[in-house]
Amino acid sequence: METASRVSLQICPFLRRTSPTVLRSLSTRTPARPGSLSKLQTIASRCPVMDQALTVQSARVGRQKPGTLRAASPIYHSRAAHSGRSHSHAGFEEQRPFDYEGFYRDELDMKKKDKSYRYFNNINRLAQDFPRAHMAAPDEGKVTVWCSNDYLGMSRNPQVLQKMHQTLETYGAGAGGTRNISGHNQHAVGLEDTLARLHRKEAALVFSSCYVANDATLATLGSRLPGCVILSDSSNHASMIQGIRHSGARKMIFKHNDVADLEEKLASLPLHVPKIIAFESVYSMCGSIGPIEKICDLADKYGAITFLDEVHAVGMYGPRGAGVAEHLDYEVHTGTATTTTDTPAPQPQKTIMDRVDIITGTLGKAYGCVGGYIAGSAQMVDAIRSLAPGFIFTTSLPPAVMAGAQASVEYQMAHSEDRQLQQLHTRSTKAALQAKGIPVIPNPSHIIPVLVGNAEVAKQASDMLLEDWGIYVQAINYPTVPVGEERLRITPTPGHVKEYREHLVTALDSVWTTLGIRRTGDWAAQGGFLGVGQDHEGNESLWTDSQLGL
Repeated sequence: METASRVSLQICPFLRRTSPTVLRSLSTRTPARPGSLSKLQTIASRCPVMDQALTVQSARVGRQKPGTLRAASPIYHSRAAHSGRSHSHAGFEEQRPFDYEGFYRDELDMKKKDKSYRYFNNINRLAQDFPRAHMAAPDEGKVTVWCSNDYLGMSRNPQVLQKMHQTLETYGAGAGGTRNISGHNQHAVGLEDTLARLHRKEAALVFSSCYVANDATLATLGSRLPGCVILSDSSNHASMIQGIRHSGARKMIFKHNDVADLEEKLASLPLHVPKIIAFESVYSMCGSIGPIEKICDLADKYGAITFLDEVHAVGMYGPRGAGVAEHLDYEVHTGTATTTTDTPAPQPQKTIMDRVDIITGTLGKAYGCVGGYIAGSAQMVDAIRSLAPGFIFTTSLPPAVMAGAQASVEYQMAHSEDRQLQQLHTRSTKAALQAKGIPVIPNPSHIIPVLVGNAEVAKQASDMLLEDWGIYVQAINYPTVPVGEERLRITPTPGHVKEYREHLVTALDSVWTTLGIRRTGDWAAQGGFLGVGQDHEGNESLWTDSQLGL
């Protein structure tokens, strides 16, 4: 036996360069699924001698009568064992390859059948005529856009555009590489410094989008923290859901904004286990606000860290536009706004924003550009910079985009007039719609969700508004919202003046009548739904009258 082993070592290059420990590990590791190859068998299938032996063994297994194999007997066959050989087994010539196009067609047919198939409208927003746009051709006539997430119209801000033009002329269109390979520049450094100051954190890191920021950060932390458990709000955005899934960490989903349910789940976990609580400040499809302070209290009590998505709140809340976490301490932060120079103003201590461990935000939406970011401790940010594939292996944002985004953030840090005017327009629009019985889902934020409750009807309402009234409001269907909760989502901006508002209310009133869509009173008669036709207690605007100067 020893002689045979020595001969095998001389002949086989794999055995010659592989330690006994690795061989034992490979031979004892079970296959990923029944009928597949173990690690050692997979390697053996690449050897011309062992491959033939495996094939013979597979054929013998195939000839045995059913029930003659013991349950523990390995099955030596898989696609890997047969790859690269001529297909000589019986019946192969009669088989057909998989119908890929048919698969795509069937999937799309199902989407169309359940009315969740999405049709894109060709909307071309006009920088000099905000919030107006033209359709596919400029001469088709203009429409008023009521569903953009360019909440403050910063995509057309003169200072932002000027900065982008200057940077484009000087540094060109693209970054020229990843951050590690020639794509790191003064624009990235300046933007990240500004974002860190915005949230009063030690550091920040910019990504190609906040979807990527959420996905990459949660996936990296969840997979690296030993035994990590991620507790996720049931209404979290798809980017966080995907990040948790990609992490492979254990997940626990708590009821939307339900701190009692969250605490019950936290209490079931050992204190020493790493825990991440992932939630949002403004939930974009219903407009609800996350209980940030209460969640921070629970995180402190049970040894968790907080991961707060402020995507729909940055630029919109707080005296400097840092989001809801800043807004909750509005008076504390008022008068301590960071200057746009390199010297920060005195910082308040132990605010709610200070207590949040990781804040994520966007450079789109209220800031009018594109990109996403995280902000937190210097160690955490450096760990994500060094470990997250979603950051490492992608081209950096263009210099002009980063310069424009920095200009936009700094503008909103120094000026609150845009977000205050937006809030006033939101109040007026909600009140006017409610006066007509249009079923607005009540909430304390700038989002105006109008309940329809049927995917097909929501699409019809959207089409009718566009074709008959020159108003673009996108229907929101599954999977963005659950089936039965379909809606129109309206987002006023500073540019939606009284004339546009009155036109919108008249149009919606007409469409609701034409299509026979249930109004607030109809929902109330059925006991109410999603807050429509129910008590609105607790849904007062986050912005108070005094904060708006009223």
